[in-house]
Amino acid sequence: MDFARVLSTLAEFLEREGIPYAVVGAFGLQAYGLGRATMDVDLVAEVGARQRVLAFLEALGYETLHVSSGYSNHLHPVPAMGRVDFVYVGGDTGRLLFGQCSRALDLGERHLPVPRPEHLAAMKVHAMKNDPGRTLQEMADIQFLLRLPGVDEEEVRGYFERAGLLERYHEIKRLA
Repeated sequence: MDFARVLSTLAEFLEREGIPYAVVGAFGLQAYGLGRATMDVDLVAEVGARQRVLAFLEALGYETLHVSSGYSNHLHPVPAMGRVDFVYVGGDTGRLLFGQCSRALDLGERHLPVPRPEHLAAMKVHAMKNDPGRTLQEMADIQFLLRLPGVDEEEVRGYFERAGLLERYHEIKRLA
């Protein structure tokens, strides 16, 4: 997959359309110093733009594999364009997340916004709750995020508590 090409194409569209967005997943973690293998590009965008995002991706030749109010997954038949996953947020969550992006992923001349580590952790907690098969990888990523200087551990703990996964938070802390 040509990650730079895909990220650049998506960022250009989102910025041109004035759609709030940020890079999450493996590339979001990379902006904080964690390199890990990935097979896709993950972004978060404002929920009100979902239909425009879907139309744009389909115009590029992506097949929409799944779409719900909060997610969409897309696969291109050309391997270089690969898989793209979107998370959609709105309301107070969107304002907070997009308004507090604290890091940028540098892609040549373009600087792509990345959420705060606490917000990346929140998305990973949500992913664990929705797909328990992802728990081990998500917990390792959250453990990395919790080790970053200045991370609000109580905020992250709150995300676990609200998801009913507080024991997982304690497990991460025991392993730290």
